[in-house]
Amino acid sequence: MPTLADALLGLPGGAGPRTYAAWPVWSDSTTQRIRFQPMPKKAAVRLWHEARDFDRRTHRAGRHGGAVGHSALQVLHTLIFDFLNHRTGQLDPSYAAIAHKANVCERTVATALKRLRELGILNWVRRCAKSWQDGRFTLEQDTNAYAVLPATQWRGYRPAPAPPAPEPGTWGDPPPLPSLLAQAAAEREAGARLGRVVEILETDPGDVIAAALARLGRAVAGRNPQ
Repeated sequence: MPTLADALLGLPGGAGPRTYAAWPVWSDSTTQRIRFQPMPKKAAVRLWHEARDFDRRTHRAGRHGGAVGHSALQVLHTLIFDFLNHRTGQLDPSYAAIAHKANVCERTVATALKRLRELGILNWVRRCAKSWQDGRFTLEQDTNAYAVLPATQWRGYRPAPAPPAPEPGTWGDPPPLPSLLAQAAAEREAGARLGRVVEILETDPGDVIAAALARLGRAVAGRNPQ
């Protein structure tokens, strides 16, 4: 059964009220409960670095910043590192709170949020709350509910190319293993028993020379047990 507030709004069933000028709230605000999505801290930090790299890679000479812009990056940093609850995903600070933490004015916050939304980095839902004042039903504007979106949804974003593989012989490139003959000789010089040397030579059956020497070693070991 719809509540009295729903009846007053003409929206039985709780589909989310449309608001009118009778109350000073945005027309697309909702009174419904917002379900936030949890975001682990590592994932949030990765999104921040991707946004910063996005801005850096789209920077053009003679211009201040790239596609995101300094102010939008600053606001995004504040949202992720000062307000985002990683366990619940709740992110709903006021403009004034964002401006205070980011050390900018509220107009800058509004412009930055708009830019982040245009790029698909951020989205939000406007909210309002039902209340009664002096026996009259009213709607009061609440803070927006924000969500930082995955980088795959960002407009114009391309992941950074993977770093090239190291050149052969350079740092990071694994050095080639010595041949079986070299390994066997090094073991023998180190005082290893003949049987151990034979085991090394038999490691690669495809090495014809090593296999022949292994057979010779086993024959010698059979005549002269160690």
